[in-house]
Amino acid sequence: MAKQLKKWQGWLLFAGAMVAVFLLGLICSSLLERRAEVASVFNNRRVQMNDSIVAQNEKFAEDFPREYQTWAMTEDTTFKSLYNGSQEKDVLEMCPEIVIIWDGYAFSREYNTPRGHRHCIEDLRKILRTGSPGVDGQTDMQPGTCWTCKGPDVPRLMREKGTNAFYAAKWSDWGDQMMNSVGCSDCHDARTMELRPARPALYEAWARVGKDVRKASHQEMRSLVCAQCHTEYYFEKENGNYLHFPQEKGLTCEAAEQYYDSIGFYDYIHPLSKTKILKAQHPGYEMSLQGIHAQRGVSCADCHMPYISEGGVKYTDHHIMSPLAHIDRTCQTCHRQDAETLRQNVYERQKKVYNFAVRVNKELAYAHIEAKFAWDKGATEAEMKPVLDDIRKSQWRWDYSLASHGAAFHAPQEVMRLLAAAMEYAKDARLNIARVVAKHGFTGEIPHPDISTREKAAAYIGLDMKKLRSQKKDFIDTVVPKWIETARKNKRFITKPM
Repeated sequence: MAKQLKKWQGWLLFAGAMVAVFLLGLICSSLLERRAEVASVFNNRRVQMNDSIVAQNEKFAEDFPREYQTWAMTEDTTFKSLYNGSQEKDVLEMCPEIVIIWDGYAFSREYNTPRGHRHCIEDLRKILRTGSPGVDGQTDMQPGTCWTCKGPDVPRLMREKGTNAFYAAKWSDWGDQMMNSVGCSDCHDARTMELRPARPALYEAWARVGKDVRKASHQEMRSLVCAQCHTEYYFEKENGNYLHFPQEKGLTCEAAEQYYDSIGFYDYIHPLSKTKILKAQHPGYEMSLQGIHAQRGVSCADCHMPYISEGGVKYTDHHIMSPLAHIDRTCQTCHRQDAETLRQNVYERQKKVYNFAVRVNKELAYAHIEAKFAWDKGATEAEMKPVLDDIRKSQWRWDYSLASHGAAFHAPQEVMRLLAAAMEYAKDARLNIARVVAKHGFTGEIPHPDISTREKAAAYIGLDMKKLRSQKKDFIDTVVPKWIETARKNKRFITKPM
């Protein structure tokens, strides 16, 4: 009986081994097939690229149809989420206090939630922050640097004109050049298709702390191609608006603040409170590093550009969007909960962040308004210094925590920590203001204007929205068509401009 059992076990082991060998053979065959197809594409490219930068994205379509077709889908704006999604939403209408917070800066005119990459040039042209008179009456208030992350025409222009010249030009100077939206050559060497960030600012930032972007691993590159744009930056005002990533002291909110304080930098002076304000841009990369996913080695592309398998081919989905749109290919590759549970987990974290952010908005806006009241009552610079320090610190943390859009999920604990600090500084500022105005004979409740809508808030800070919109319409109707016609003659795009 024992011998029969051993014999049966032997045959079972043999059968198991045969199955394992068969499965391994299938896997190896699949891998070889995939490698063969990839090799075939690169060895037999129909459209040869002799340059590392090719601005016209359509030139990649024939050799990389799957990637190109999914990239083209970033034009779609139908995805809806509890917060944001792919639609353009008026943030200032939803949170009118922000108009007050950004008084003196172009963002007080208009600020919308982002759409897909295919829309970034169009959205920059039409936003009220560009192409119309600035807050000081000048006709083109933005520098050429503002185009830096809007498409592969940027690295092309930097090479043709020089990086310094690109930054130092006016925004409108490059209007007839910027026709191809964020695409292939922004992230890939066109000749080899290896991942390669195309913006010099990233390489320069790493070099200043003794690191080399070129030595990053492939997994790191799957985030660094995003980090070249989705990051905190500032313009060196005395150096032709040269783009600078302030990473010398670290990659946290406080580290960037420490750097800015060390060089005495500020983006603008707030007209109401007279605070020297730091305007956060979009530190998505820095904020993601504070979250559990990045700390576990998950890259941006793992969640926003998940792999797709079709037959024997595995490729990266270039329809860059929220992971919630394809939970089966994003979250569930690691998490075993059902899709709806995972979705609600995200919403729960986001809801806590955004509900608290609304309260911080009001506290900070009132701090600016009440500071103006104190100045009007005769407050001195010495009396107001602690107030302005608190407002600067509050606004920096508030802005940094929310400007990267996805931070409410990427690093919810860090966002709440920063918003809590922002609230504390704003409350301290208002308390100090009450003490200051009391010294000058006012002991009542400081009056607040009606800023319950975007239009009312804009009117309070002196923005003529009707005039601004009229100017922008004239710009879109007259200037932009000329840019497109010039670009068409110079063959800057293939099928249509973005």
